[in-house]
Amino acid sequence: MTEHNSWQAMWDERYRIEDYAYGITPNEYLREQLSKLTCGNILLPAEGEGRNAVFAATQGWNVSAFDISVEGQKKAFLLANKNNVTIDYHVGDSDSIPFIEEQFDAIALIYAHFPSIERKNIHKKLQKLLRKGGILIFEGFSKNHIEYRKNNVNVGGPQDIDLLFSKEEITQDFANFDFIYLEEKEILLNEGLFHNGIGSVIRCTAYKL
Repeated sequence: MTEHNSWQAMWDERYRIEDYAYGITPNEYLREQLSKLTCGNILLPAEGEGRNAVFAATQGWNVSAFDISVEGQKKAFLLANKNNVTIDYHVGDSDSIPFIEEQFDAIALIYAHFPSIERKNIHKKLQKLLRKGGILIFEGFSKNHIEYRKNNVNVGGPQDIDLLFSKEEITQDFANFDFIYLEEKEILLNEGLFHNGIGSVIRCTAYKL
């Protein structure tokens, strides 16, 4: 089994359970940031079971999303139906998604963790899909989170430090953005079955120049 297929199989297994792995309510930072914006077209990569995509749709956004897990997509569509909204959700990676340059007014990367060698290329591709003046909303575990996970495995997050973020990496990956907020922060997570407890995250909001 290739690394990509094993990664996909891991997420399919996690999302195959009846419960929503990370709950059905949106990420709090995303909720906060969207409340400040005028609705438009938003993209959510690595969207999993759809909690953030469905929330954005209920607020009036035109939502597109993708993930490598077909099981995640199935549950996202179920959640969308329960909330009487429609989302455009594709199964695939950043090489196969059918979006065009400058299609989106916003991109939200919420716990979208990739190996560093892939992360830079994925972030580069995603930037092209965002219009000039469009907004990036980001939350992911920091490299310091590895210590929090040692103390409480229930807080979740990658065990491999290469999959975690630093502020320096984010500013390098999104060098052509104006950062209006960028912080490493200790937060209390209560998101479904797999994000519970105190952890360390990187949060940012930035506009494409």
